[in-house]
Amino acid sequence: MARLKNALRGHFIAEISKENPTKEPTEWLELAKYISNVETEDEEESESEGFYDGDGTPEEFVKTFAAGYTFEGYRDHEDPAQNLICGMKFKTGEGRRVWHKVVSSNGKKQWVGRANVSSINDGSGEATEDESFGCTIKYVETPKESAVVAGV
Repeated sequence: MARLKNALRGHFIAEISKENPTKEPTEWLELAKYISNVETEDEEESESEGFYDGDGTPEEFVKTFAAGYTFEGYRDHEDPAQNLICGMKFKTGEGRRVWHKVVSSNGKKQWVGRANVSSINDGSGEATEDESFGCTIKYVETPKESAVVAGV
C-alpha cells in the first residue's frame, strides 16, 4: 500500500443554516490555506471491568468518543474559511458551530457532522513574525461516514 502525505487529507467547513440546522450543506470552504499542522484532538472515556466468564482480567470498554482536530498556521485575511472561523471569536454556544467534513487522503471516504470551534487564534506572536492562525474543531455528534461525493 502506498504511503500518502497528510496534506492530501481535506478539511472543509460550512455555516450551519438557521432555517434548517440538520441539512448538510452543498457548498464547502476548504480549511487549508497557510495551514502547516493539523493534530488530532480526540477525546475518549473508557472503563475497565473484569468478568467471571473470563479469567477476571479487566477488559477495557470505550464509553464515549469525540473526534476533533487542532489547526495551526498563518492568518490569511482573504481566506473565506479562516474568516468564517475568526468571525466566531467573540461568539458562544451555537454561534461557534459549523459543519465539518474530513476527506481521507486517498479521496475515497468522507466524514461529515456538526462541530464546535474553540481556541480561535486570530493572530498572535512577536512583532517580527507573521500573524498566526489556529483553532480546534470537535464534532458534537458522530460524523456520518460515506463515499466521497463528486465535487468534494
